Amino acid sequence: MPPAKKVVKADTGIHFVTGSDEAEVKKAAAGLAAKLAPGDDPFGIETIDGAAATVDEAQARLHTAIEALLTVPFFGGSGKLVWLKSATFLSDSVMGRSETVTTAVEKLLAVLEKGLPEGVVFLLSAIDPDKRRTAYKTLGKLATVHLHDKPDFGWGSTEADVVDWVADRARAAGLQLSGEAAAVLAARVGAETRQIDNEIEKLALTFGTDVALPVEQIRELVPATRAGGIFDLSNALAKRDLRLCLDTLDQLFRQGEKAVGILLAAVMPTVRNLLVVKDLMVTHRLTPPAQPQFFKSALDRLPEAAIAHLPRKKDGTLNTYPLGIAAANAARFTLPELEAAFLACARANKELVTTQLAEQVVMSRLLVEIVGR
Repeated sequence: MPPAKKVVKADTGIHFVTGSDEAEVKKAAAGLAAKLAPGDDPFGIETIDGAAATVDEAQARLHTAIEALLTVPFFGGSGKLVWLKSATFLSDSVMGRSETVTTAVEKLLAVLEKGLPEGVVFLLSAIDPDKRRTAYKTLGKLATVHLHDKPDFGWGSTEADVVDWVADRARAAGLQLSGEAAAVLAARVGAETRQIDNEIEKLALTFGTDVALPVEQIRELVPATRAGGIFDLSNALAKRDLRLCLDTLDQLFRQGEKAVGILLAAVMPTVRNLLVVKDLMVTHRLTPPAQPQFFKSALDRLPEAAIAHLPRKKDGTLNTYPLGIAAANAARFTLPELEAAFLACARANKELVTTQLAEQVVMSRLLVEIVGR
């Protein structure tokens, strides 16, 4: 993830820490507050909770901040830091659009525009503010801005981009993840900075740094979400690992998932991807890729007619990463086995809808039929 953007301007004693990444904003604001606080003077920092729940609360916190800025440091101290912390009144919300709050914000900005008293420093931290508002633009002109937004992978990004981001973040913390381990961690956490940092710290404390983390340990230690369970089942099926298939299926049922959802979200897409990729690899003599993301270059060399039936994303481009995972594992199956597996999925779907068989029995039998040798 790119580093936080910092707008450097003449030092006005005003700092604005903001962005859409809540964890990074809070972390950066706390660090900056410690740096700006005037020595060990217990009266040198005044913290005002900006996380208001109502219009009246927001107005009161803003007025408190104004009073604090206009009050000289106690006992003639060397300076004072006023920190309006975790402000919620700059967001695009009913409270943020309130005329009462807007007026109070304008009063605060007027004080800042006049310049702060000597020795007074102001720090404002706000999560995900409305960047269209005049207040945000004015703060951008008056303050040194520290911007911490969630990772933006750009238009047309894929799962591979999230996996790479997770791997880079883990590597920066001293952890070594294989491609599969990074994919498992990404499936469980996604692009949530706070959660990924917490999980990386937990893994580092458990295993130490500069060691290759086993995938099995990540599965055991990182809480499994629905997305993580679906990925684990798809991955286990592609690797033809029956034990992990059945263990993950049991976990998904314990989480309250329904058999039809598991079938349509994990099993059928995986079998379909394996089948279409295996057919392409046999027909066009393609070799398995070293990493899933490398399969895109092989697909790009094929004629359009050969890839017209492949699954695509909402923007119409090929969804190459899951196809790459299938290509890396297609050698574990023969083409007739995958054709039979796809028909078995259709039969299981019909059984789930038309018979009284227990869902777990139907799904367990299907996995054994597909994965068993």
